[in-house]
Amino acid sequence: MTIAAIIVADTIDHEGDSITTLQLRYPRFIHAEFMTHRVFSRNASSSRAIPVERLIRDILDDTAMPSHWGKNQPGMQAREEHDALVEIFYYHDAGRKEISAVKAWEHARSMAIETAIGFHKAGYHKQIVNRLLEPYSHINVVVTATDWDNFFLLRDHPDAQPEIRVLAQEIKNAMAASTPVLLEEGGWHLPYVLEEDFYAPLESPILNEDDLVKRAIKVSVARCARVSYLTHDGRKTTVEEDVALHDKLVVAEPLHASPAEHQATPIAGRERNFQGWRQYRTLLELSA
Repeated sequence: MTIAAIIVADTIDHEGDSITTLQLRYPRFIHAEFMTHRVFSRNASSSRAIPVERLIRDILDDTAMPSHWGKNQPGMQAREEHDALVEIFYYHDAGRKEISAVKAWEHARSMAIETAIGFHKAGYHKQIVNRLLEPYSHINVVVTATDWDNFFLLRDHPDAQPEIRVLAQEIKNAMAASTPVLLEEGGWHLPYVLEEDFYAPLESPILNEDDLVKRAIKVSVARCARVSYLTHDGRKTTVEEDVALHDKLVVAEPLHASPAEHQATPIAGRERNFQGWRQYRTLLELSA
């Protein structure tokens, strides 16, 4: 099982206001807890978009499961580790067996995969099939925020679910090891944008620096929407493809604006969920 945090972009302005974007991977079963933190701007990989075969392969390679097998007790916390055997029914053998908690979890995973394959072969869409697989899958999430203290206070705590506590510690460690890049006047925090993306050739010529920045913002929006530099089939996108996806998301109706919350430029005070930064989403809505 993987719980990981990687810095995608870490920026600070001349006033000392910082903004950080990370790419996270963690068990989908703690995603609801992560979503309760409203100061975060987030986008996540969707079960509706991942091919069934690819999701099954990912689950088999890296099964999401508890990191702490807690013993049942009143309340939300399971402080005591438990190692009792679990009795399950093997329908292939028409018999019951007692096995370890890990083996029982893997057995449930195998049953879910077998059922999902049956739905898939019967022609059901992945938005249905993949729901059967979610308890055993990971989710990839891009998160951007300027305020982290409350998250760390609540989640890096003995009362937190063990898996989300590990996630909080991974985020904290990644941020501690990162040195924010000082942003120049009028600059932008642009997750997933590389220097080469500013100068990639396009069919339409880029005439000035302002056009370059606008294009880079669009590239960032598209890659935040996918939570990756890559497409779902593992291919690196072109800038043209990213610009087209941006236009599909934020120009067409209805507006899909959440991927436009990660790009930000300095501003005095608090706006939306950021301190000291204005989101690209705000500019889109003001111009609508």
